[in-house]
Amino acid sequence: MKFILAFLSVVFSVVGSSLCFAGSLLDNDPEVVFFEANDEMILLVVKEATVFATKKGGSNLGTYPVDTKLRLLGMTDKGYKVKGKAKHSLVTGWVSPKNLASKQPKFVEELKQYYERELAIRELIANKEVAIGMTIDEVEQSVGQPTKKESRITKDGRTGKWEFIKGKEQKHYTNTVDPRTGQVFRRFSHVTIEEQEKLTIEFENNVVTAISSLKNNSAGNIRIIVPPIIFGF
Repeated sequence: MKFILAFLSVVFSVVGSSLCFAGSLLDNDPEVVFFEANDEMILLVVKEATVFATKKGGSNLGTYPVDTKLRLLGMTDKGYKVKGKAKHSLVTGWVSPKNLASKQPKFVEELKQYYERELAIRELIANKEVAIGMTIDEVEQSVGQPTKKESRITKDGRTGKWEFIKGKEQKHYTNTVDPRTGQVFRRFSHVTIEEQEKLTIEFENNVVTAISSLKNNSAGNIRIIVPPIIFGF
């Protein structure tokens, strides 16, 4: 199990529907990030958009006229998967972001950060690592249940601390003399757990804000990751 420290560098406070980054969002295609089914992210066609069957193009499925409202289903760094009414029927497919717009001014910038964060979260979970900016659900997906939990709820929200301890079992023996034969033999005495790694995370409102890590009396590495992105619609 690896532990990575990180420092929170970006905070978003846009009021609106929050997007989570649970394992259910992961797809078989490592380049594609999908949104929750209940996240109504609506985009507007500002330039007639051709709809393709795959993220790389493929079959032409039709055309979305200008002013068509599209629901955003997923994305890569180069294209959006959307659903909406084309000229002939309801179509789901891939379009170029250049043909779409949103009423939210910083939508494109934040969507890019969302995409990059999701890929980073996938990598962290795959490597069993943690970073500041992760949610506690993401931490749990990555390194499992904590050894110890501590939480506090105030009028300002919930804060707390989780500890993860990884140890090595050490068996102890004593030498015993047989009173009849005088022969010395080893007898099992007890077991102790030698602490090898300890990870402590602190969180506020379910987002990790501080990490301390000890491994063989040495500190961990440092990594930066942004907190969950919140979109306003």
